[in-house]
Amino acid sequence: MARDHLHVVMLPWSAFGHLIPFFQLSIALAKSGIHVSFVSTPRNIQRLPKLPPSLATFIKFVEFPLPTLDNNDILPEGAEASVDVPADKLEYLKLAYDRLQYPINQFVAEQLPDWIIADFSAHWAVEIAQNYNVGFIYFVVFSAATVVFFGKPPNYFFVGDQKQAWPSPESLTSPPEWLSFPSSVAFRGYEAVWAHAGAYTEDASGISDAARFTKVVRACKALAIRSCREFEGEFLSLQEKLMGKPVIPIGLLPPKRHEETEGNDSSWKKIFEWLDKQEPKSVLFVGFGSECQLNKEQLYEIAYGLQLSQVPFLWVLRKPFWAIDDEDSLPSGFIDTTSGKGMVCMGWAPQKEILAHPSIGGSLFHSGWGSAIEMLQFGHCLVVLPFIFDQPLNARLLVDKGVAVEVERGEDGSFSRDGIAKAVKLAMVLEEGDNLRTSAREAAAIFGDENLHQVNYIGHFVEYLKHGGSNKI
Repeated sequence: MARDHLHVVMLPWSAFGHLIPFFQLSIALAKSGIHVSFVSTPRNIQRLPKLPPSLATFIKFVEFPLPTLDNNDILPEGAEASVDVPADKLEYLKLAYDRLQYPINQFVAEQLPDWIIADFSAHWAVEIAQNYNVGFIYFVVFSAATVVFFGKPPNYFFVGDQKQAWPSPESLTSPPEWLSFPSSVAFRGYEAVWAHAGAYTEDASGISDAARFTKVVRACKALAIRSCREFEGEFLSLQEKLMGKPVIPIGLLPPKRHEETEGNDSSWKKIFEWLDKQEPKSVLFVGFGSECQLNKEQLYEIAYGLQLSQVPFLWVLRKPFWAIDDEDSLPSGFIDTTSGKGMVCMGWAPQKEILAHPSIGGSLFHSGWGSAIEMLQFGHCLVVLPFIFDQPLNARLLVDKGVAVEVERGEDGSFSRDGIAKAVKLAMVLEEGDNLRTSAREAAAIFGDENLHQVNYIGHFVEYLKHGGSNKI
């Protein structure tokens, strides 16, 4: 299948934790001369970072409007991504997303690309690839540890087509028997309940996430994983051994360090002026992204914990769904009480530029894989407080690797201000955290090595795309 100009179609799920890695992979492939059609909805594409002008001839954005549902009011107006939708309406976003298969089928029939690189959600892309004899790759935006945890071929989530390979939430609370090395990557009891239900529940779309994943991973010609052997070598080697088909680490796709921030908000100037006055590596960055919907008790405990820790912090906080206004988002008097020690930035902030500032030394966050990559790129020690999706498994992986401390929680998943303060102080100031800080700084040599990821890992993936044999599934 070797040829000069390959054409790849990208099919990401409509969540920014998926759209952004697919976009970053598109850029990496375009730099290697591969032509990419990035397929999504108009508003999702509008919200992606700007495309480097030099790559405009290689990357084509293909916009298909999100199909409407029979009940037009079921999704908020303008909702096209998971961040736009309340958690209890996410299943309807999946239903609308699945209806994109019809225009996408027509697009593939007309274009006849060399490869489709799809997310777990696009289970219908399996038939599209088969019908048009197009190569099919599953791009995993999760850590390799997460993929290894969730199933041994050929079963994955199911034994046959119906029987659950994970029969109960309890079965998710210990590392699987096929792991050939020590690991604490597993769910806690309180996490396993929602993880099991979230995987196996057949929602309004008519198919469970477990069934989507299983169909895609069974059918793919190869698995491309956002990881590298330098950090997850044991998991990558095991996954390839288990699968019996190519498992290709494509590197970590670290964001470029020296990108100019769009806009020139005066509040951002205040952030950087404040950071400039702080000691090197002394400030804790705090951010839980847009997908984690923390309730009032959780958010207030985090606030009081930061106050107790006495560690300087910069907290990027979006107004939560339950708050009347920005002021209501935090405990009364919190801003005044912590004004000498910390800063809260409401709404959007230039996170990459903040993380790159020399005064930032650690991060308290949800342990999403993309965020972990961003933070370890700069050698930050991590305080992890996982809530949803793959976050708990990432948290255990990061702790196992010696670059993170996890906030202590009760059997019901609750945490306290004392637990927050304890973890923050260990990561940032206490002598007992010296090894943690050293390991995080050493990890930066891997996570921040753009040459390693673009030339080595992407280069290897490009060679696979060019010479991957027959382009049938």
